[in-house]
Amino acid sequence: MSKHTLSVLVENRPGVLTRVAGLFARRGFNIHSLAVGPTEHPEVSRITVVVDVDELPLEQVTKQLNKLVSVIKIVELETSASVQRELLLVKVRADQQSRSNVFETAQMFKARVVDVAPDTITIEATGNPDKLDSLLRVLEPFGIRELVQSGLVGIGRGNRSITDRALRSA
Repeated sequence: MSKHTLSVLVENRPGVLTRVAGLFARRGFNIHSLAVGPTEHPEVSRITVVVDVDELPLEQVTKQLNKLVSVIKIVELETSASVQRELLLVKVRADQQSRSNVFETAQMFKARVVDVAPDTITIEATGNPDKLDSLLRVLEPFGIRELVQSGLVGIGRGNRSITDRALRSA
C-alpha cells in the first residue's frame, strides 16, 4: 500500500464530509490526514484526504466518490505537481539554559515562536510532513509538552485551478 493525496471538491452542505470519510472507512482504508475548508467559491468546499491504499482500490473508491451527488470533482495530487503543506503547533519545555537553543532550532526550520512562558515556548511551523517530522525530532530532547498538527492541504502547481475547471463544466 502507498499513500495517496486526493483533493475533493464538494458542495458546501452539512453531512458531505461524513459521507466522504465514511466511504473510506467502509472499505477499511486508514485515513492519515483529513482537512476540509472553504474555497474561493462560497458554495464549494475542498476536502484534502491522505489515504493508504493500493492503486486499484483507490480507483474503485474514486469512482464511488464520483457517484455521490455532493461531489463535484476529484483530483489526485502528485507530490511533484503540487504544493503540499501541514501546520504544526508545538509547545516545548524551555528553561533558562535551553531557551536560546529552542529559539535557534525554530529559526533553523523557518518556524515562528508564537508564545513564550516562563518554562515553555510554543512554535508554529508549516511545511511538508518530512520537514515537520525533522523539526519534532530535533525538539524532542528539549521535551515536547503538547503538539497539534493539521491535516495536509495541497494545491496544484501552475496557473490552472481545479475549482474553475470543475465549476465551468458543471
